[in-house]
Amino acid sequence: MFPSTSRSSKRGFTLVEILIVVIILGILAAIVIPQFANASTDARTSNLRTTLNEVRNQIELFKSQHNDQPPQLVGMWTLMTSLSDTTEISTSNPVGTHWGPYLQGIPANPLNNQTAVTSNASDPTAGWYYQPSGIGFTFSARDASGNVVTNY
Repeated sequence: MFPSTSRSSKRGFTLVEILIVVIILGILAAIVIPQFANASTDARTSNLRTTLNEVRNQIELFKSQHNDQPPQLVGMWTLMTSLSDTTEISTSNPVGTHWGPYLQGIPANPLNNQTAVTSNASDPTAGWYYQPSGIGFTFSARDASGNVVTNY
């Protein structure tokens, strides 16, 4: 006997099977892609929170070493990134050698990439909002529009 050969045994996928697979992949892509769309915004927000926390902690350390006085706005980054003495809270060129530096460099705001600090609440060109008041202070970030963000 001869083996039977059948023409009905074809190999490959039908058009309907391929369309079903493409539709399933499209549905999965529609579910997954929006999950990653906000990833960069979430990363910038997380970086902002970390930077704010670091700068606020270093301002507190500065205060504790400078008779409970925060650095003044004028020359703040110079005071925070160089050596200082206990009497230097408002000078733009500190000459002391007892304390600091409190920061390695001037931090850039991850939301608008600005490093300038100001006490003007409506200045869109600054990255940071800083308001020293007596023995207290407010240090906040600005968003991409320049608005002060107080919830971080």
